[in-house]
Amino acid sequence: MALTLALAACGPGGPVVDASRPRIVSLNPCTDAVLAEVAAPGQLLAISHYSHDPSATSMDITRARQFAAVSGSVEEIAALKPDVVVASSFLSPTTAQALRDLGMRVVLEPIPSDVPQALEQVRSLAALTGNRKAGEALTRRINLALNDAAPAPGSARIPALIWQSGGIVAGERTLVADLLGRSGFVNAAAARGLAQADYLPLERVLADPPRVIFTVGSPAAEEDRMLRHPALKRLTGTVRAPLDSSLLWCGGPTIPRALSRLAQVRAGLGGHAPARAAPAGSSVLTHVHTENPPLPHTPEAQP
Repeated sequence: MALTLALAACGPGGPVVDASRPRIVSLNPCTDAVLAEVAAPGQLLAISHYSHDPSATSMDITRARQFAAVSGSVEEIAALKPDVVVASSFLSPTTAQALRDLGMRVVLEPIPSDVPQALEQVRSLAALTGNRKAGEALTRRINLALNDAAPAPGSARIPALIWQSGGIVAGERTLVADLLGRSGFVNAAAARGLAQADYLPLERVLADPPRVIFTVGSPAAEEDRMLRHPALKRLTGTVRAPLDSSLLWCGGPTIPRALSRLAQVRAGLGGHAPARAAPAGSSVLTHVHTENPPLPHTPEAQP
């Protein structure tokens, strides 16, 4: 860890060119990804250690490993002597106050719930770094991706379900639901009256299947067994498409990647018939995991 922190003094591209710009530590994978795009070389002293984990990062792992990583303790952050610490709104109040007491500014960023909020977050973080031009360049990339993913005028919206490990769905008023709509889909979870992180059992999916099921999980995870259940293969006209979990919650540079995947799946639906329920008597699991997990994890520093 000492070597990792020492490398932060230089960071990608060498030392900060403009010493008047604040030195920043980011404690959340979503802000990591945005700041890596908009900060000047050497300005971003460290990012969260989750961004060095292929299963948790929201940015390219090779790019992430160009930055030092912190586990999030106050002592670790203080050793880097940043001017600003950027975290999500879930940061412990005790940790936030401890950082402020040490003279650091703490900026808390909420998880964007739609595209306008995500664009505003990019501009806000770019302004924080003093590099507004980089922020505008990133927002242009996002807007171009939105235009590329938009369906043709008059196209029918396609019912789609984002189904996560343990049978959890993505509800409305989430960024990924907004991206679904902008890519020509309609959120089948919201149409069923389900909210964010509600549980949708396999039986209900089989009885009233959507046209597309975006499955989000790990092939090795036991709680993913519903996502891979053989009965799903008997659904006529339903397409199951894997969706990487790194695309679900973050804005910034994650948005073009998510839109590209959604548009790719939609483009492949031309020859598929509308979804129909599985035949009567299809075998389904009788024991499924029903404990709802918390909202998308937002790992932060601990005191």
